[in-house]
Amino acid sequence: MKMESHIFDELDLQLLNALEASGRASFARIGEVLGVSDQTIARRYRRLCAEGGLRVVAVRDAERLGQDHWTMRLRCVPDSAQVIAEALAKRDDTNWIGIASGGTEVVFGTRPRNTDDRDDLLLGKLPRTPRVLEIRAHQMLHRFYGGPNGWLSKFRVLTDDQVEALRPVLSPGSGPARIEPDDEPLVAALERDGRATHPELQRATGRSESAVKRRLAALVASGAIYIDVEYQSETIGYPFAALLWITTTPAALTSVGEALATHDPIAHAAATAGPCNIIATAVVKNSAELYAYLSGPLGQLEGVQHVEASPFLRRVKQLTYKQRPAR
Repeated sequence: MKMESHIFDELDLQLLNALEASGRASFARIGEVLGVSDQTIARRYRRLCAEGGLRVVAVRDAERLGQDHWTMRLRCVPDSAQVIAEALAKRDDTNWIGIASGGTEVVFGTRPRNTDDRDDLLLGKLPRTPRVLEIRAHQMLHRFYGGPNGWLSKFRVLTDDQVEALRPVLSPGSGPARIEPDDEPLVAALERDGRATHPELQRATGRSESAVKRRLAALVASGAIYIDVEYQSETIGYPFAALLWITTTPAALTSVGEALATHDPIAHAAATAGPCNIIATAVVKNSAELYAYLSGPLGQLEGVQHVEASPFLRRVKQLTYKQRPAR
């Protein structure tokens, strides 16, 4: 894979990859690993935020926490998809939302915190939403790729030694993945800004700085949260994304999922319960590349019985929601 951008260069991609490896690494540490000054890294970071939509945020890992994680597919009356998507984007339990299939579908991921929230959304609000014609629900059973494993690593712009040098040292004996009620102010602050300083986190939580450091280290080490990056893939030359709804034979489910994890276009892949048994996200340069992937590496996998591709028309929410300006 190769970046093709008129705005950013390979150092920008290295910085994005470095943040994916360690979102809270200091500019000085990143600069040391990449062989440039911390001032250069700070300048590039600010430009990526301003022109590439970069944000670094904490994400709760639903799989590690043992929580439900659903992908919902809503078939809508065409002129209602944007309104429905915007309403869903404002919910805290939705983590990504896109409009697909020429504007007739809203597809989104949701991580309800408990069964009451799940039932309220799946059994209450969605079925009563006007102009929703059909609802398909896919529960994630197993993640093959995605989450803490970022797509940018597939560009291979950092060496294994560089990635290892950036990874945070995890505290031993961190215990099971769990977010306690007392952790909520800390996690909420990191969900707003994954690079918030320890003094900022101290003010947000009312805890001492040493207590914040210890608890943050434990949450990351246990896998309860991870620090992720959000950016506009079109700014690095990959504006085309599609959801792939894949049906395999039961015996091939694992082998197909593990193969997908190694394919360059795949940013996320998971086994699901629902109308299909694997959902994947492919990010490519254009529709021709998507065709080449579907007819080549994906189509040649043994055990694949059916594939449906839903190209995104618009991304309404990735990790955070940025409201569209009023017209």
